[in-house]
Amino acid sequence: MRKAIILLLLISASAIAFAQVMPGIDVLREKGFEPLRGKRVGLITNPTGVDSQLRSTIDILHEAPGVELVALYGPEHGVRGEYPAGELIDNKLDPETGIQMFSLYGRTRKPTPEMLKGIDVLVYDIQDIGSRSYTYISTLGLAMEAAAENNIELVVLDRPNPLGGHKFEGPLVEPGFISFVSQFPIPYVHGFTVGELAHFLNEEGLLANDVKCKLTVVEMKGWNRQMLFEDTGLHWVPSSPHIPHAHSAYFYPVSGILGELYVINIGVGYTLPFQTFAIDWIVNAGELTRRLNQLEIPGVIFRPIHYRAYYTDMRDKMLHGVQVHLTDVHKAPLSLIQFYVLQELKKMHPDKNVFEMCQASRHDMFDKVCGTDKIRKTFEKRFLVEDILPLWTMDVPDFMKKAEKYFLY
Repeated sequence: MRKAIILLLLISASAIAFAQVMPGIDVLREKGFEPLRGKRVGLITNPTGVDSQLRSTIDILHEAPGVELVALYGPEHGVRGEYPAGELIDNKLDPETGIQMFSLYGRTRKPTPEMLKGIDVLVYDIQDIGSRSYTYISTLGLAMEAAAENNIELVVLDRPNPLGGHKFEGPLVEPGFISFVSQFPIPYVHGFTVGELAHFLNEEGLLANDVKCKLTVVEMKGWNRQMLFEDTGLHWVPSSPHIPHAHSAYFYPVSGILGELYVINIGVGYTLPFQTFAIDWIVNAGELTRRLNQLEIPGVIFRPIHYRAYYTDMRDKMLHGVQVHLTDVHKAPLSLIQFYVLQELKKMHPDKNVFEMCQASRHDMFDKVCGTDKIRKTFEKRFLVEDILPLWTMDVPDFMKKAEKYFLY
């Protein structure tokens, strides 16, 4: 019996190893670093830039034969990930390699000609999470513009979209709502790998002044559009402090938009970032749970939860609400879940209007993340998901048709 169990475990381990996805950095190394050989390289990366054995892309390129790594560029949270969300970052030397690090989340978010002086090729290697408001893809677009304007090649080392490649949700960003959290007219859940998104931005004329960069995407091996991150066999490296696990990327669109109001705790400041909806004035968490489960939202189950946050301005309060459990990420309407929660909360607490409870400045951020103010203005009239459903879904079919020609997998 013991031998049979050991054999089964070995077979399972072998199957996982066989199915493992090779990210772009692994494929680049397999190709002998061909696109970079004999060139002076600038690398845009952060702690997620690792190979399948968790070795940093910085170290790999620093030691690669024929490759001269001369500059590092860091997005929000920094090259080594040592800065919290929103904190501006200064330029300095990398303590590990001594290479100059430039911040793309400080006074400058787009590489300047001075930052790019002497660079032949820019390499981008950062794990995205599949939601438009996650700022790394904004950094990608600005880097592409800078590369085009300075006649520098740009190489994207591709990585999986943690949500798979079939998930498209939400409206396109409208003119007037372009910002660093909604840099491009794509759906809120965008379905692209970063390599596919780069091709899309380049070919659809979405870079500033219609520039187009000389783009190479080093494609993954073994990835397909049905895969969630946990299907890839790869290790997850926290992409930011509140995305500590692969499944955190699944929950980010579940509550992240509502989180911009700073009225209801979404698990940030507790141990379940983006997985909860809780506040001190909810009288009956069990009733809220029953109401939400009776909606029979596909791929979702709710349960009551009570906790004190460890930080945030709610840390001294006992919070009550629900925890979201995703039973099928593919079927769940991830970004609409927060609106269903608001709908049922309003029925239970008709005197509470979350849009009136927050500072007016938070409306602006909510609208920028949504890509339009029509969602907020329409929803606030009756707090019914059915009222915003057409606005939330109408752009997706046509966008998916346009997006398909840029699919690499």
